[in-house]
Amino acid sequence: MYTKENNMPPVKFLLLRFSSIGDIVLTTPVIRCLKQQVDQAEIHYFTKPEYRQILESNPYVDRVHILRDDLGNQLKELREEVFDYAIDLHKNLRTRRIISGLNLIAFSFDKLNLKKWVYVNFKINHLPDKHIVDRYIEALDIFDVENDQQGLDYFIPSRDEVGPASLPHSFQAGYWAFAIGAGHNTKKLTPQKMISIVERIGQPVVLLGGLEDREVGEQIRANTQVEVYNGCGVYSINQSASLVRQARFVITHDTGLMHIAAAFQKKIISIWGNTVPEFGMYPYQPHPDSTRFEIRDLSCRPCSKLGYRKCPKKHFRCILDIDDQAVADKALKWLT
Repeated sequence: MYTKENNMPPVKFLLLRFSSIGDIVLTTPVIRCLKQQVDQAEIHYFTKPEYRQILESNPYVDRVHILRDDLGNQLKELREEVFDYAIDLHKNLRTRRIISGLNLIAFSFDKLNLKKWVYVNFKINHLPDKHIVDRYIEALDIFDVENDQQGLDYFIPSRDEVGPASLPHSFQAGYWAFAIGAGHNTKKLTPQKMISIVERIGQPVVLLGGLEDREVGEQIRANTQVEVYNGCGVYSINQSASLVRQARFVITHDTGLMHIAAAFQKKIISIWGNTVPEFGMYPYQPHPDSTRFEIRDLSCRPCSKLGYRKCPKKHFRCILDIDDQAVADKALKWLT
């Protein structure tokens, strides 16, 4: 176990990750392993205000610092904390400025951007067969920190728990969750395919996503005979996490709720469009029955490491060729 010196003050770490939901959830093993394996570790986490709630109930985080517009003044305040080390899990110009401004020794990870660029542009995959969580942990080698293999964490404060009684009566005996949102359209099933999957499964479903997904949620609800509860834009991220934890299983795109579902060891069907699991951000240690649906060996895939509003090739085969019945059949096996 790493320690600075016997009888010395706590070792203060500043972890930096500013976005997004899933990316922050993927850093939770780093938080836990540092806290549990480094003697007297004090963990501070620096993030954007909209992600504060993901971290505030984490018992391994001693303090959350919220990024402000007046970063120069904020750096003066942070200097008073007298951090020992920075763990840069974002690794961009802003985090470099912060680390430089605080004059900290920093440890980071390889984002593999060049290899991702080669994969996207030339379809040559030189990426390691290693999850980003494992690459994060490797950044802690100097502290003798090892992966405890306990997966991801997500802690929901009691005030954000969604009781079953708050749902329509027909959902109180059980439901499955469908995370219908994603950061880019090319990562999402079309509304028609989501309707098809909901119809084929035929069991009460809670739709989850942001306010921007509510219209599609209403479209799904209005075009199926299945009992659909549209929770998009209704719940906070913690409340959505509570509904995910109570769901029988989760169908999700490559998005934040996918990683939250993995944290709860849910059975997950993850749908992959223009992005690929080889980028290293697939569900981390979910329920072992979890599975992925993707159109492999499509010559234009991956077309981006993030996504687009529309398919650049205009055929959208990475999504349209997904077999709705196969997705439903997998889910139905879990219901029997």
